[in-house]
Amino acid sequence: MLALPRLVFRAVTFTRWLHLVMATVLATVCALVHPGLAGLGTRQAAWLLVTPVPLLVALAMVPAVRLSEGVQARLLLFPGAHDGGTPASRSASWGDRWRTALWLVLRYELGVLTAFLSVWVPPLTWALLRSADRGRVLDPAPWWPAGEGRWYALLAPLPPVLLLVFVVAAGAALAAAARALLGPSAAERLAALEERTERLLEHNRLARELHDSVGHALTVAVVQAGAARAAGSAEFTEQALAAIEETGRHALEDLERVLGILREDAPPTAARPTLADAERLLTAARGSGAQVTSDVSGPLDSVPGPVSREGYRIVQEALTNVVRHAGPVPVSVRIAVGDRAVELEIHNALSGAGGTVSGSGGGLRGIRERATLLGGQAEAGAHEDGWRVRAVLPLG
Repeated sequence: MLALPRLVFRAVTFTRWLHLVMATVLATVCALVHPGLAGLGTRQAAWLLVTPVPLLVALAMVPAVRLSEGVQARLLLFPGAHDGGTPASRSASWGDRWRTALWLVLRYELGVLTAFLSVWVPPLTWALLRSADRGRVLDPAPWWPAGEGRWYALLAPLPPVLLLVFVVAAGAALAAAARALLGPSAAERLAALEERTERLLEHNRLARELHDSVGHALTVAVVQAGAARAAGSAEFTEQALAAIEETGRHALEDLERVLGILREDAPPTAARPTLADAERLLTAARGSGAQVTSDVSGPLDSVPGPVSREGYRIVQEALTNVVRHAGPVPVSVRIAVGDRAVELEIHNALSGAGGTVSGSGGGLRGIRERATLLGGQAEAGAHEDGWRVRAVLPLG
């Protein structure tokens, strides 16, 4: 009984009542056509529960009707809910159309009953109150008990309470039906999950792109600036500034390309670098003081685009880690293009302080993820008194 006032003053109770009685517009139109509101009796009113059903089924075959019903249900059955309502979408299959038809019929039947009770409860309550005041039954109905009318005052609150209980129960049932009948099907939920997964994978890929490109540029710039200041040579400083400028320019191109992907209205941006552009990575590493030797075999231009682009990023991240953690040490880079796979190997000696690269860092994790997404594998760890990053990327 204490919960009754809370039910009365909840906004969702009134919005669901409104959603229910809105369905009786069709019943009113049918009654106006035949037999007219003045000639509407009990039998004709009962036929109104059946007559509009074929029309409702026909309306459900229109794809946009499902969208309209979904919007109404979300606004009136779930007011203020951001994730508990039903998504609004057009009918995409015949299964959606038949579920929409079932929804329209259910909403119509519950709406007619709600409207009937809403119309008859106020005069019934008023008649009970007047009967208690006059001491006799006014406007008696066939189902009313005979006798004095004063005790009908005790019955006067019962019809509004029953109406409220019916509206709350019907609204809850309609909300549950909306989730089941207007909500996405199993195929639609699977498609939405796949789309969300693709979006998350794309975000992760863009994060790796920014990490590798911008991280590489900043590492080269910091190392080059430090080396130039320590060298005290105008010629070396000039070379360092040129390397910083070139690396920064490439990083800006990569940043602009990634931002262009995020902005749908952005103009086309520069293509992503591939293994054919790996020489600029070697040049930047040499400019940072590393003693880089390279061994490139096989046609780089024949490597498929996705493999070549991801391979470039793997080499870039490996060289960035060498410059950042090991310093100016000997580094060997091997890029071998075979018939079935591309093999990448970056091996560096350890610095005098024994610096290495942790095998659990974000950069190395990104290398493994890139290789795994291409169906290959990558490993990093100590190898022959040094540190090696090795990746095998299938060409198929």
